[in-house]
Amino acid sequence: MNIKLSPNKNIHFIGIGGTGMSGIASIVYSMGFPVSGSDSSGNPILNKLSEIGIKIFNLHNGANIPGDTQLVVKSAAIPEENPEIFSAKLRNIPVIKYAKILGYVMDMKKGIAISGTHGKTTTTSLIAYILKNCGGNPGYVIGGVVPQLGGSSAPGENDYFVAEACEFDRSFHNIKPMYAILNNIEEDHLDYYSGLDEILEAFKEFILQIKPGGILFYSVSSDNIKKILPDYKGRKICYGYDTEADIKGENYYIDDYGKTRFVINILGKEKVQVKMQLFGMHNVINALAAFSVCFYIGIPIEDILAGIEGFTGVKRRFEILYDKNFTLVDDYAHHPTEIRTVLKYSRKKFKNRRIISVFQPHQHSRTRFLLEDFAKSFSDADIIIVPDIYFVRDSEIEKKMISSKDLMKKIVENSGNAFYIPSFDEIEKFLNDNIMDNDLVIFMGAGNINEIGYNIKNRCEV
Repeated sequence: MNIKLSPNKNIHFIGIGGTGMSGIASIVYSMGFPVSGSDSSGNPILNKLSEIGIKIFNLHNGANIPGDTQLVVKSAAIPEENPEIFSAKLRNIPVIKYAKILGYVMDMKKGIAISGTHGKTTTTSLIAYILKNCGGNPGYVIGGVVPQLGGSSAPGENDYFVAEACEFDRSFHNIKPMYAILNNIEEDHLDYYSGLDEILEAFKEFILQIKPGGILFYSVSSDNIKKILPDYKGRKICYGYDTEADIKGENYYIDDYGKTRFVINILGKEKVQVKMQLFGMHNVINALAAFSVCFYIGIPIEDILAGIEGFTGVKRRFEILYDKNFTLVDDYAHHPTEIRTVLKYSRKKFKNRRIISVFQPHQHSRTRFLLEDFAKSFSDADIIIVPDIYFVRDSEIEKKMISSKDLMKKIVENSGNAFYIPSFDEIEKFLNDNIMDNDLVIFMGAGNINEIGYNIKNRCEV
């Protein structure tokens, strides 16, 4: 970031209540900068920021920006028409995006950046947990809440800084890590990218920003990743279940206690047994990625394995809300591949149980662009309930181009037992009337669909 910052002048964050924004704001504050921020969401994160000394405004207003402000940071969700951006520009205060300040912080450390269409949050959390669990104290910013870490961010006290590298808006181009993970590449964020070719170019540019002497860790099973590897001339380490993997997974199974077990073959020279509380092959791949980075930066194998075994996961990543006569699960899956994966391994883990998927589509544009793939991703669910689409970032024109009713019809065409139920109240009533003993109900999506799960959980626990 080509901006010199004075330690005595304020930095203001617009949209400070977001997971990433609140995390980086607290880190900047811990570095000695005065910090202020605004957010209209009213979420509990704002109270925590206020308690540590950050000045919080609950509405967006140009007057919120303190007089000594040297820099304004905005989240990707904040439009250019925001009154605080207008005020900053009138006062000639530089306005930058969240990713630039993240890059600024990471540049001062040995950055470990986790990228890919899926698995970023879990892999980032697992690496941070392993490093912290083995006696280190890394800095990190995670796009989710990790109970075992006490939150989603920490300034850290050693040389390592772990963060997600998101491809939306080419945000990860602001990050120049020493170590980068590339888990997978698929079509997503098609409201921003024109298609897969442009997405591949963006990921290629990201890996070319790895610092000299750094390492690219990548999943060997992704054909799309292989398309961009020839342009990267630095050191590469691959992981996965394929024969040519440097860090290779073998013998995956779920034991009689519901624990995931597999073997890691390290460079064909040593094999270690792994036990993990997370389930599903996708989380085995995430664990292989985390193991690879930690192994190559010198963490003892026994400490890595202890971290993998002890890690209980991230909130909203197959988080069990209630598990008595029936089971309620909250999951962030909002892309067809994620939905398919969660349902596939749910079917494998919870055998002979009826699976009800309550899926809230996230963005009209994503639903429209990936409609056919969405429609085919629910084959392992017995009942699919679809409420109205969660409206975010799209234009009103985009909103009129597709609805959840269109998705429901497509799912039915693909032999799915789908119902369009527009409102949360109606869905909650449907579930209260129809849930049977032993059912598994999974609330899926990146929006607020989990509110229904919490309502049912609270009713059952009264």
